[in-house]
Amino acid sequence: MIKYPILEGNFTIGVTAPSSGLTETMYGYIHDIKKRFSNHEINIAPTTLMQHKAKSTEADVRASELNAFFKDHTTNIIIPPFGGELALEIINKIDYRQLRTKWLLGYSDISTILLAITLKTGIATAHGPNLVDLRGVYSDSTTDMWTKVLKTKTDGEVIQCSSEKYQSKWDHNNPTECVFNLDSPTEWKVVNEDEVQIEGRLLGGCTDVIHHLIGTPFGDVNKFRETFINNDAVIWYLENCEANSTEFRRTLLQMQLAGWFDNCSGLLFGRTRVVDDVEGYTIDDVYKDLAEELKMPVIYDIDCGHMPPQMTFINDAYAIVECKNGNGKLTQRFI
Repeated sequence: MIKYPILEGNFTIGVTAPSSGLTETMYGYIHDIKKRFSNHEINIAPTTLMQHKAKSTEADVRASELNAFFKDHTTNIIIPPFGGELALEIINKIDYRQLRTKWLLGYSDISTILLAITLKTGIATAHGPNLVDLRGVYSDSTTDMWTKVLKTKTDGEVIQCSSEKYQSKWDHNNPTECVFNLDSPTEWKVVNEDEVQIEGRLLGGCTDVIHHLIGTPFGDVNKFRETFINNDAVIWYLENCEANSTEFRRTLLQMQLAGWFDNCSGLLFGRTRVVDDVEGYTIDDVYKDLAEELKMPVIYDIDCGHMPPQMTFINDAYAIVECKNGNGKLTQRFI
């Protein structure tokens, strides 16, 4: 059975760094975050302010903090500061049998943990902004939907629409009042189609990291289908952070050969910062090859991932995804 957490009232936020923490130059973010969430209690665990050799600290400590927040009945949602590189180190140290049904929100390297928890337990997890993305005076309308999405009750429905503009390049030294510099028109695109509508259960994350779950006990998509979603069709939402076109292609082929795209109704891809080709082979060519091979809709440049803003996608939710004339609509039902 799928388990959907819910936020209510003045929720309490647990902050821990299961991947990377804040360096000293970023400690000012904590002041901004506390100011932004002044109506909420925020419990900041020690790893949040730690960073050494590509991770906040050792894996046992990171896993222990995450487990503690999941077991703590006073914490309503867990939001890491941001992603990083080595979340995979704690995957086998999470106490999956003892996790309370509460939200874990994040993206990038955090999506490794999100997907593993959902596949192992059937607890819905939230792919959306990390905590540092929420430190502004306000959030843009797309990012700001995270609270409405996470307050949706079981059997409820929530709708998000594509953004008007996205950020084409990070400028960390010049954040706006909503953190991001939204400078380019958003356009959702469909391979070989003008418009499309697809339905299915959402699963996904950053392909750079989640494909490492393949072949492990924490990436058993077939068992998840049988155990929790009665073999419903799946919609994969994916985003590529750093891989060039051929690396990206190999990663997606690995997912395909592992059966992750079996009984799949469509693929969604977030905007990517990768623009260079490999001997003429581009990221757009990857999308076209997938659509041709899998005979299913492929929508790309959606609001997901490292080129904000991004929608909040719920692993487990039943989704209806519509794309027409460059505009996107995501309906999620918590059923």
